[in-house]
Amino acid sequence: MAKQFFLTDEGLKKYEQELEDLRTNKRKEIADKIKVALSFGDLSENSEYDEAKNEQAKVEARIFELEAMLKNVKIIDDDELNSERVGIGSKVRVLDLEFDEELDYQVVGSAEADPLEGKISDESPVGKALLGHTTGETVVAEAPAGELRFKILEIAR
Repeated sequence: MAKQFFLTDEGLKKYEQELEDLRTNKRKEIADKIKVALSFGDLSENSEYDEAKNEQAKVEARIFELEAMLKNVKIIDDDELNSERVGIGSKVRVLDLEFDEELDYQVVGSAEADPLEGKISDESPVGKALLGHTTGETVVAEAPAGELRFKILEIAR
């Protein structure tokens, strides 16, 4: 059974756009590079050709990866989210008990995680620790840096 990928509607659109761009623009761009490199003649010492073929392989691998992911995607429906318990798609405000600092996170599927934007994976230590808990609860996440303790202040859709 293939792994299921959880995405928000925004995440789905982003990946669909990337796939479309790779299929239409990038493939053509690389085909043109290969055509130019072939016009240089001898392929045995043609670094432009080798580089273009490597780029082509990377693009095709990414297209394959995106197609496989999008076949097994589950959209996180905002209507199914509630503000009672933390679930995938929830926006959570927590208090870091060690640093007495409030942090905002959105728990998302691993494919969409971007810690710099506050989007944490449901498979990450903090994401896993938050799932299923309610406002007011204190959770402990076992992270590589040690135990992290958070108090859930607010849950939103």
